[in-house]
Amino acid sequence: MLLKDKVTLITGGAAGIGKATAQRFAEEGATVIICDVNSEAGEAAAGELGVAFYQIDISDLQAVEKWIDDVVAEYGRIDVLVNNAGVLRDGQLVKWKNGEVVSRMSEEAFDLVISVNLKGVFNCTQAVAPVMIKQGGGVILNATSVVGLDGNFGQTNYVATKAGVIGMTKVWARELGRYNIRVNAVAPGFTATEMVVQMPEKILDGMKSRTPLGRLGEPRDIANAYLFLASDQASFITGEILRVDGGIVVGT
Repeated sequence: MLLKDKVTLITGGAAGIGKATAQRFAEEGATVIICDVNSEAGEAAAGELGVAFYQIDISDLQAVEKWIDDVVAEYGRIDVLVNNAGVLRDGQLVKWKNGEVVSRMSEEAFDLVISVNLKGVFNCTQAVAPVMIKQGGGVILNATSVVGLDGNFGQTNYVATKAGVIGMTKVWARELGRYNIRVNAVAPGFTATEMVVQMPEKILDGMKSRTPLGRLGEPRDIANAYLFLASDQASFITGEILRVDGGIVVGT
């Protein structure tokens, strides 16, 4: 029971890595509250796992602040925040063919990914930090990605957010350490979430062939990394980026 009675918030907890993390934390005794923009999936996950659910758009600061206030009013404290929620809108910066630009990443696609993956992490952390300071400590865990470290073709917006999360993690570890708040990030590689496993077999085989361990990660693999970093077993670890990627280095 590594997280016995720890009040834990997990954003994007309706599916994939977020749902697996909610399940793993609950198994270890945490009081888990998930949020997601998808109310149907969120309610289904909450019912399945026996956790609480709030429908929240994390890019909306006022909605986030109200969520945090409601959680504190209901549970009295927040011990762990897992900033897991994120979106993808892939596309090349510019696509060039026959001497001209035939497509480009849209402003809407860029702004959406920034608003959720980067601003959303900022919103949730800024709202939770005062709660943790007042209570004498806490743990903040951020979802980045190996592409935030290595880059990836066709993902200007996504890579920008994941690299930004790495930077914010290091800043917050310095700013909040004096209040006994640890801040770390996890950088998954190719992981078999619901979205990924629906990809064509050829693409999945390519992901596996580029991973030295020869398989995709399971959501529970990532959840176990979050569990370790959230627990007292990692009490002297802060400002770190833990790769959970089967040894992959994303190339061109």
